[in-house]
Amino acid sequence: MTARQSDGPTPPIPSPPDRSAAPPGPAVRLITVSAAYGAGGSVVAPALADRLGLPFLQRVTTSEGHVAEPGPCDEQLSAEEVKVTPVHRLLAHFTQAMPAGPTQSPPSTHHQDEHLRGHGEAGIHRLLADGGGVILGRAAAVVLGKDRGFHVRLDGPAERRVVQGAAIEGISEARARERLRAADKARTAYVRRLYRCDPADASLYHLMIDSTAMPLDTVIELIVTAARAHEAPVPGRSETH
Repeated sequence: MTARQSDGPTPPIPSPPDRSAAPPGPAVRLITVSAAYGAGGSVVAPALADRLGLPFLQRVTTSEGHVAEPGPCDEQLSAEEVKVTPVHRLLAHFTQAMPAGPTQSPPSTHHQDEHLRGHGEAGIHRLLADGGGVILGRAAAVVLGKDRGFHVRLDGPAERRVVQGAAIEGISEARARERLRAADKARTAYVRRLYRCDPADASLYHLMIDSTAMPLDTVIELIVTAARAHEAPVPGRSETH
């Protein structure tokens, strides 16, 4: 399911969601959210966790394992994310000089890959052990596979993501355009380098939404409804997720 782009004005950033109990329905224990820059992942994912009463696991380099306060948070790459992303570390590895001493050698690309992959997956496995939650980024849909959890991809036309990213972060569109280029490149490289796949591949997800085409609170409602439908028993469907 993909929402189509509308011709209306840029959707507003939603107010904090209602903290009252969610309407009755099948229990949702695990949702992953993959989002391009400006698609609103940093708003939608923590709001989903709050709405469903689940722990929230942030992108790979920020605090993990707790429910974040709902509402806008940074879409940009953090300083820590810049340091660990393969766009920077792996390029540095490939261009560094040969070691001067016979016992010194640069860390292998394989070693770097394993370190980055292990760092990202450790939080996912801790969350699973605790019963589930909402995960933003970390290539979680790839790590878990289609039979575990409900996987969502948020995207949209680049220019509309620039506008929405600027609104979420309170920055100029020119600055948001720079962040879009950097964040999209780095996060795509993370998934391609470590998992040999494209994070925009529709086959990885149960639901894909153009989240620039509607208010983000509507996006949250769509995900909750779809995730509950996915959890509901369906005759003839294998209950392995």
